[in-house]
Amino acid sequence: MSLRLRLCLTLLVAPLLLLLLFGTWQLHQDAEQRRAALTARLSDNLALLRDPAAEKAPAEADRLALRLLSLDEVRGVTVRANDGRPVNQVGAVAPVPAGSPRAGLIRHAERWHLQLPLTSPDNTRAPLWLDLTLRDSVVDLPYYRQLTQFMLAWLATALLLGGLCFLLYRRLFATLDDQRNALQRLYAGDYAFRLRPGGPPELATTSTAINAFGEYLQAAQEDMRQQVEQATADLRESMDTIEIQNIELDGARRRALEANRVKSQFLANMSHEIRTPLNGIIGFCRLLGRSQLDDHQREWLKHIEMASTNLLSLINDILDFSKIEAGKLRLASVELDMAELVDEVLVLQAPDAQQKDLQLLSLVYDDVPRALLGDPLRIKQVLTNLVHNAVKFTERGEVIVRVQLEESLGNKATLSVKISDTGPGLADDVRQQLFQPFTQSATVSTSRVGGTGLGLMICKQLVEQMGGTIEADTQPAKGTTFSVSLPLRIAPRAVQRPPAINLDAMHIAIQEPHTLTRQALAHLLRGWGAEVQVLSAPVTGEGLATGTQLLIAALAQGGLSAQVAQLRHQLGERPCRLLLLVNGEPQSTDEALTLPQGARLFYKPLTRARLVQALKPLLGDAPAALLTHAFPGQGHDVQGQGIAEQHHHQPRVLAVDDIETNRLLVGELLAQLGVDGVLAESGEEALALASGQRFDLVLMDIRMPGMSGLETMAALRRLGGAWNHCPFVALTAHAMPDDSQALIDAGMQAVLTKPLDTDALEDLLANYLGLVLSTPTRHAAPMPRADDELPVVDEELGVTLAGGRQELAERMLEGLLESLDASEAELRDSYSANDTTAFLDAVHHLNGACRYCGVPQLALVAEALESRLRAQGIEAVDDVFTTLLQAMQRLRDWRASRRPTPV
Repeated sequence: MSLRLRLCLTLLVAPLLLLLLFGTWQLHQDAEQRRAALTARLSDNLALLRDPAAEKAPAEADRLALRLLSLDEVRGVTVRANDGRPVNQVGAVAPVPAGSPRAGLIRHAERWHLQLPLTSPDNTRAPLWLDLTLRDSVVDLPYYRQLTQFMLAWLATALLLGGLCFLLYRRLFATLDDQRNALQRLYAGDYAFRLRPGGPPELATTSTAINAFGEYLQAAQEDMRQQVEQATADLRESMDTIEIQNIELDGARRRALEANRVKSQFLANMSHEIRTPLNGIIGFCRLLGRSQLDDHQREWLKHIEMASTNLLSLINDILDFSKIEAGKLRLASVELDMAELVDEVLVLQAPDAQQKDLQLLSLVYDDVPRALLGDPLRIKQVLTNLVHNAVKFTERGEVIVRVQLEESLGNKATLSVKISDTGPGLADDVRQQLFQPFTQSATVSTSRVGGTGLGLMICKQLVEQMGGTIEADTQPAKGTTFSVSLPLRIAPRAVQRPPAINLDAMHIAIQEPHTLTRQALAHLLRGWGAEVQVLSAPVTGEGLATGTQLLIAALAQGGLSAQVAQLRHQLGERPCRLLLLVNGEPQSTDEALTLPQGARLFYKPLTRARLVQALKPLLGDAPAALLTHAFPGQGHDVQGQGIAEQHHHQPRVLAVDDIETNRLLVGELLAQLGVDGVLAESGEEALALASGQRFDLVLMDIRMPGMSGLETMAALRRLGGAWNHCPFVALTAHAMPDDSQALIDAGMQAVLTKPLDTDALEDLLANYLGLVLSTPTRHAAPMPRADDELPVVDEELGVTLAGGRQELAERMLEGLLESLDASEAELRDSYSANDTTAFLDAVHHLNGACRYCGVPQLALVAEALESRLRAQGIEAVDDVFTTLLQAMQRLRDWRASRRPTPV
């Protein structure tokens, strides 16, 4: 409520309202008094005029009425009976209300009436009533006169109070308005304005304060102006300095970008340069694996190939690691099996663990889904680092990897991975800084164990980018446990893990001192259908259950011959096959170890695949069902039915490739594996073959003239029916991780890299067709050359790549030689036109053609040219292109030298 309204209510409205209320009450009281006095006066006059002795006679009543009419206040008289009926009327009589009369002054029909009874001497009920009609001026006229006087007085009072309020308002609020105006002008910046002195004393003090405030603001404004001028001058100087610094920073930024570009180019070149010899190492390992090797050599070769393959995968993704700090590292989402992945990690770390006689074991619980979607390379990197650290810092005891299902919701699964060891543990200060860079445990000398201290930091970043967590729990002198929570998605075709082998109630006894290994081994064997007896005492023939067919016994490192002889002595004449567990690496002395009939050595760590491989030779005379190896596939029988029972028809595979030599080799490999292969040289031909024919699998080249591999796949999918579920596998000569992931995202189920590896093809056919394949024929590998230069043509390598078929190798080589001129013309034309797409297609075509021919020089240069072209563009391949043309000419020269000299 405003001050003006409160002042008006206080000085004007409230007094007038009170005065009005008081006047109304006073008028009412005066009217009541006048009516009471009139009633008393008329009653007294009636008492003087009537004759009590004769008032019962009607004639006397009439005479009394005439006397009353002579009074000034009376206008008319009516004599009424007790029931209200008029008996006599005199003068101007006004109508009265119906009903019995009642004593008193009443108003009816705008007239005042006074009704009085005519009582008898004995005070009995009066038989007659007098109704006096009064004149208007007797009652109303004094009331109106008094009301008029009151209203005049009230109006006079209102005028007086209104004038007083107006004067007070003018004096008070004029000063307040001036003060408000002064504050507004000060707020607007008019600091020179001042109020004139005057006004009420109470407000004069406020006016003085406002003027003082204005003077202060004016002085402050002047001081601020001086400070602003000084600050402006300083700011100009700072701006000049900042501009110079911005120029310097821009130059530094350009130099940093250039340095980063050079670093990225260096990493790309180095990764390719390292990848090339690694491809050679892996290739020769695979060729060596096809030669006649004993079990120890094959085991060592498998370790070399696995380590080289992992190193190659890391080198292919070396550029991704530089993206971690920038937050641009992309994680793959491909199908993986945690059991196989953990087993691979343990096999790689086994040599270091076996040197310390550590028990290295993986426990993948049965509730873990078999097929998950994630980045196997990054998960393997994390596990490898954690297991390697556990082995490195543990001198005795065990290193256990446990994988179990922590939570499952829909198609999402959260795995709990725990890596525990029995090492010395970690100090509290080290544990708090464990995931910081360049931090290592102080419990072991870093000079002895080596390392940079970056591994755990990278593990933490990778796990967090996957959406998980990693933490360490340690107890001094009792070991450390690293816990990784890993959220993954369940693959759409994930099914329950089938038994890796069907043991069909085979009786097996286990003698293993390490508790967890013994429990894990017993659990696996029972899951595969065996009846297991766990031995707690030393092995004896009498201690074995009746009908025991296989004894799995652990041996200590060293002195294997003596331990085997003692074990056979303890068994006596008991016929029983032996699987001897050794926690160590195969030694050269093991070759001279003579094992009894039906015995086999098994070198830890214990993994599913290696255990199945070791059990198969020991089931030679067992029922046929025992020899069945259940490969993971789509809907195949895992109970060991024969091939004919598993498949009601021979599998048919459609292979699409625009290079004739590639098609020939794929067809030959499929034929050797017992698969009906149908070949197509283009996407259009594949569509024509698809009409009315059934195919169980499609091997699809990606870069083809006309319809590409992805376009062909999409067209086949649109045919509907069985094509909606037919698996497609990409064949490509240049598949980096990003390229492979892009192909899988586009709809491919898998990617095979040229040259086509027979083992990879066998695994793929087993996965998608459920085939049980026999071991392929091994071919002798060519001996390495004494010199460092690769040969122009390696005929033995060509035969090996052709699956051991001399005729096929010669046909593929001849096809490559015939296409050299056309390939060179296409390369030169597209390079001269600076057409990157056409040039890449020509290089890719030549690279694919070289993959299956024994032309090492040309194959290496073609691979290098395609890698450089994809990474840096056509502008950076001049030197490699020149080298390619020279390699093609050397191949022509070789062909010319092989032709017979004309006579």
